[in-house]
Amino acid sequence: MQDTIAKLIDIRPLAQGYNVLTFDAPEIATLAQPGQFVHVQIPTLEASRLRRPFSIYDADPATGKLYVLYKVVGYGTQRLAKLTVGTQLNILGPIGKPFPLNPTGTPYLVGGGYGVAPLWFLATRLPQKGILFVGGRTAADILETERFKTIGWEVRIATQDGSLGQEGLVTLPLDEALNANPAAELYACGPDGMLRAVGERAIAHGIKGWLSLDKHMVCGVGACLACVQKIRKDGTGNEVLARVCVDGPVFESREIVW
Repeated sequence: MQDTIAKLIDIRPLAQGYNVLTFDAPEIATLAQPGQFVHVQIPTLEASRLRRPFSIYDADPATGKLYVLYKVVGYGTQRLAKLTVGTQLNILGPIGKPFPLNPTGTPYLVGGGYGVAPLWFLATRLPQKGILFVGGRTAADILETERFKTIGWEVRIATQDGSLGQEGLVTLPLDEALNANPAAELYACGPDGMLRAVGERAIAHGIKGWLSLDKHMVCGVGACLACVQKIRKDGTGNEVLARVCVDGPVFESREIVW
């Protein structure tokens, strides 16, 4: 984990309210693994002392570039959206337990909205291609799917309003794929309801399901215990409290007590 000052070197707008930020952060980019996150001190919010966690969208050790995809959803991200190229930010990371990179079956990546962010990083690092399942409320919430296609991933889309792909939840195309080929390994990031549904499917099919949890964080380094999640410990059935920031954010579906 590095505590570094990183320069914002590019801002790429996506759909309304979504942006990809590029930072010059070689110390973090060299260490980053898919599924980890960074904890960002947003300029003008230093007095609050609270950083904001963001999944790592991509990292390039060769250039030292670090990428973050985010959506404007609250005061912190509203302030983030006002930053300009050249701004320097204090960033702590990479933090957390990453996704494993050795699937025993076809990798199925499942993302809800901006939950697709760590899945791009994962897709570029997995040793085999698979299927990305991405869902959102509308077409505007479906992000970066063409990029996945360019590196050989199949993409299946669902929107709740039917404006793009299948109408309904992302579990609809996922169920179709699992029924056709249950020899898969699931990786998911998104809202809790989606994660729980994906985890239930992994358990029902007897396959691994790696879920990236999103909890409100304060310190981001495991000291404050604000982001705890009840899990089953080491297959024994004993339940303990895990810190999502450092013991996760990635957990296997059988570990999680919802």
